[in-house]
Amino acid sequence: MRTYSQYIFIVFILLFTTEILVGQAQKSFEYLDVFQLEYAGDPQISPNGEFVIYRRTGFDIMKDRSKGNLWLLSADGKTHHKLTTRDVNEGSARWSPDGNRIAFVSSEGEGSEIYVYWTNSGALAKLTQLENSPSNITWSPNGTHIAFSMKVNAKAPVLAKMPAKPKGAKWAKAPRITDRLKHEADGAGYLKPGFSHIFTIPADGGAPRQLTSGDFNHGGSLSWGSDGTQIYFSSNRNEDWEYDFRNSEVYAVNVQSGFIKTLTTSPGPDRAPKVSPDGKHIAFIGFVDKVQTYQTSVLHIMNTDGSSKKAISNAMDRSISNAIWASDSKGLYIQYNDLGLTKIGYLSLNGKLTELVSNVGGTTLGRPYASGSFSVSNNNTIAYTLSKANRPADVAVFQKNNTTTLTQLNEDLLAYRDLGEVEEMWYTSTFDQRKIQGWVVYPPNYDTSKKYPLLVENHGGPILNYGPHFSAEIQLYAAAGYVVFYPNPRGSTSYGEEFGNLLYNNYPGEDYNDVMDGVHELVNKGIVAKDRLYVTGGSAGGIMTAWMIGKSNEFKAAVVAKPVMNWISKTLVADNYYGYANSRYPGQPWENFENYWKFSPISLVGNVETPTMVMVGMNDLRTPPSEAKQLYHALKLRKIETVLVEIPEASHGIAARPSNLITKVAHTLAWFEKFQ
Repeated sequence: MRTYSQYIFIVFILLFTTEILVGQAQKSFEYLDVFQLEYAGDPQISPNGEFVIYRRTGFDIMKDRSKGNLWLLSADGKTHHKLTTRDVNEGSARWSPDGNRIAFVSSEGEGSEIYVYWTNSGALAKLTQLENSPSNITWSPNGTHIAFSMKVNAKAPVLAKMPAKPKGAKWAKAPRITDRLKHEADGAGYLKPGFSHIFTIPADGGAPRQLTSGDFNHGGSLSWGSDGTQIYFSSNRNEDWEYDFRNSEVYAVNVQSGFIKTLTTSPGPDRAPKVSPDGKHIAFIGFVDKVQTYQTSVLHIMNTDGSSKKAISNAMDRSISNAIWASDSKGLYIQYNDLGLTKIGYLSLNGKLTELVSNVGGTTLGRPYASGSFSVSNNNTIAYTLSKANRPADVAVFQKNNTTTLTQLNEDLLAYRDLGEVEEMWYTSTFDQRKIQGWVVYPPNYDTSKKYPLLVENHGGPILNYGPHFSAEIQLYAAAGYVVFYPNPRGSTSYGEEFGNLLYNNYPGEDYNDVMDGVHELVNKGIVAKDRLYVTGGSAGGIMTAWMIGKSNEFKAAVVAKPVMNWISKTLVADNYYGYANSRYPGQPWENFENYWKFSPISLVGNVETPTMVMVGMNDLRTPPSEAKQLYHALKLRKIETVLVEIPEASHGIAARPSNLITKVAHTLAWFEKFQ
């Protein structure tokens, strides 16, 4: 029999244990939690709808890199295991037509190769030993061959013959010479000469055979004809393809002869061809290029010979990002953005849309951008990446109007974190009374009786959109005690073409008013303190942030990340230097100097009084460091409190490495904390 003192001791232990558990449940999201996050991507459902193969991506805290392996799970959720025992990067899994094999791409050491996994036996075979990494792997209808794309190297131009150096001499490295319009890309750096081509390889191994030829790039998704004699693809094989860079067409290449037939000819990007299961039609995505800032991508169908083209998604006024035929060939399942949400719908061939799923995404962990993907089985079961405001992407299946979530990849971590609540917000533009969408994230343990500091996060693009998706950066800001506001001002996608194109020859423009209207709405509602406003953003969000502090002194501090400060200098230095004229501003910079300058945030720098941190990746080719330095140097000359943060080895996607995501957030918060 227990004594009274023993009971008191037991009660004390229970209370103490309960307090510990509650404390664990209420722990805020922290910097090192970023390394523990995982997300599902590219879920591919088997032809019979019984299994899903997906890429499970996490982070290696020792190597500071993402890592991804393939995992197999059953549609009933009872089976869930890693596909192979190999601890290397794997991805791009695709089921054979009979569902007995899975082809995928894996990297081990240098380069990637194609592997095949037999589902019945668990046997694994490497099929290739390639010059470069393969992509767009696609099974033939009878399962005997696999098509893929791969870059074929070419030699760089040689202008001068150098004399031979003496034996053992240590001369400087040879110059790098290029004569190409596009010769570098952010994140990849210098692009080695060469062109992407289409190949096939026997599914049981053998020599790859190149089908396409010529100095053209043959990229994008591939689709076999129903009889296996043709492969449909998109490319630009026009004579002036290098300068006709917005254009692409749909082609068919004969698998035996290599003969290529052109199926579309309209100006603009025609891409992603997919042959219908009955072999009668090809669906493709594209638009007739009007040379403007934003145009919606429309779903078309045509006969397999290229005749009888018809647009079937015009009535939606939303861009189609992916389309997959239904098994009966009477319609297609499509993915599209609508008012900040990424959705899957069914579109009949006469253009009737039925919305099925509205929570796709969750594969961009840094900031809450639209993302995600899906696939469809022969019995029309859909597997997709499910997005939640408080979780990165999981795998879900949709069948007969019911959604089943198959994974819970982050419950072991996020179930014990008190995350900020995400709430949709609509308000009215004071400029033209348009309805503007934004999202508000409240700090954990939010108290309605208090006024909080406001942190404005402007999205990039600017032709992109934010939505109610999990964001490590936003949650870290909220955990630091800020109400976070991230708006979708004019120019954002998911509202339709007219709204997105309001920035044509007008950027930055009234999108500034849209952001400020949202800020004032939160102030007027008493949610945030008027004298504790902070603003940040990266890329186009950095442009907007620099523009805002040039037009308003309402903010106590700002962090301008990877901005464009001067459109004249940026346009001819960035990796995409050739793409701005006419679609963004009329003419080239030397033809329209005044217009380019008028929309450059550096033109407002004389007005800036806000303490400003400037941040940029030192390997950024999209918004080069010279742009960030223009703002920093100008503010230093004006004796405005400022600091320049340059992140080594980081390209435009600063947060690509987990430690750099933490660096970005930690420095932003430290700067704002300085001006509380």
